[in-house]
Amino acid sequence: MENRIKSLRKEKKMSQEELANACDVSRQTINAIENNKYDPSLALAFQIASILCVPIDELFIYRK
Repeated sequence: MENRIKSLRKEKKMSQEELANACDVSRQTINAIENNKYDPSLALAFQIASILCVPIDELFIYRK
């Protein structure tokens, strides 16, 4: 599953560190999620969506 977190985060002019701090996770976690190396928990996905002010379905792109 791909995501749009990096582009949405940059639109908000947030660093990975700022997003990580807001989500109470490490910067490395945000980096791994953005690079599709790690799928966040449902709770974390909703938290990221809330912080980036987008519906959760705008964060992720499902491809078969």
